[in-house]
Amino acid sequence: MRRRRCYIRRFYLLLVLLAFIPAMAALEVPRLGGRVTDDAHILSPEARERITNLLKYHEDRTTNQVAVLTVPSLEGEDIESFAVRVFEKWKLGRKGRDNGVLILIAVQDRRMRIEVGYGLEGELTDLEAGRIIRNIMTPRFKANDFDVGVTKGVQAIIAKLEGREAAIPAEAPDSKNKSDSFFSGPDLPIVERILIGSFIFGIIGLFTVIGVLTPGMGWFLYLFLIPFWGMFPIIVVGAYGALAILCTYLVAFPIAKIIISRTAWYKKAAKGLKTKGRAHIGGFSFTSGGGSSSGGWSSSGSSGGFSGGGGSSGGGGASGGW
Repeated sequence: MRRRRCYIRRFYLLLVLLAFIPAMAALEVPRLGGRVTDDAHILSPEARERITNLLKYHEDRTTNQVAVLTVPSLEGEDIESFAVRVFEKWKLGRKGRDNGVLILIAVQDRRMRIEVGYGLEGELTDLEAGRIIRNIMTPRFKANDFDVGVTKGVQAIIAKLEGREAAIPAEAPDSKNKSDSFFSGPDLPIVERILIGSFIFGIIGLFTVIGVLTPGMGWFLYLFLIPFWGMFPIIVVGAYGALAILCTYLVAFPIAKIIISRTAWYKKAAKGLKTKGRAHIGGFSFTSGGGSSSGGWSSSGSSGGFSGGGGSSGGGGASGGW
């Protein structure tokens, strides 16, 4: 009984440790040292001073607190949740007014976000924040001109917050429409694309292989998988990429099927399904309905003096990459 209680205590202790692992592994929020915190060292001293003066002058006139943070990497964390954690710790904006804005840039991840406090969501909408990212900051970042990119982005944000008409182009002047990019997909970090792609292509790829190797019902799987190959890859590689993958599938599957069907083991498996209602292919066992009403099949196998004023953010804003 005593030993059992000891095991139970160890089990609960293990659960507690596991619960703290994500918090221990999370990227640490930098200390707020000024209106511009350039931990990634992408801004020149002149640019940092210029941006700091712009933000200080804006705060003196409006009490709005806008801060810039650059980090080398997000270390696997998504930029939205990290931006919220930074906003909560820095407490940008006046308490009760929640009039703060955070411009977050993760260099190695090639991601950025404009996080907007509750009190400024009417002055700087998610749509406008997204346009500032895409059409003002992103083209400069692609040219590795971070000084101009951040400065122009800050100027556009200040103009919107002060009610002035910000010169934000409807589309990026030096880039094609995003939908024209062959592999343009949803706005996802590369790590998420890889993980989602592994899941999607792993599942439908497995069923595709089964379809190629299985006599009879393999052609049913060929037709059944067409909408899956047509839609799911859009999440990872975009519409044009998905179209290319679908066309490849439509051509490659029949060719592979015809080639495989001429092998001796395939003919043996087809004969086994026809005569015995069962066949073994690799580590899988296939059965046929053999005249029953089901007719189915199954398979089995193995800045100095600058500090936050107590504001908060509700997740408003926009994210983007370059």
